[in-house]
Amino acid sequence: MMLETILILTCILVVVLGYTTINLLRKVEKLEEIIERYDFHLKELSTQIELSDVKLKEIDLKESFKSDDEIGWFFDQVKIIQESISKFKFPQS
Repeated sequence: MMLETILILTCILVVVLGYTTINLLRKVEKLEEIIERYDFHLKELSTQIELSDVKLKEIDLKESFKSDDEIGWFFDQVKIIQESISKFKFPQS
């Protein structure tokens, strides 16, 4: 009788642990897919930040916007925003 009870409890434990392991595995796989998509989008965003930074510096070298006060002010604000955004570039691997 004692052996049968231990065997039944062991089977129940194996089923419960198997279910929880499979459930957690599915959740981890979903999270890995989400992380891969975020990683892709962050790399794309980083590329766009880098391109806009290069273009903005290229435009700034020409000093095309220095002559007009309103445009010059706006351009200075865009440069400030670009500097802030450039801090969030994704590290290239």
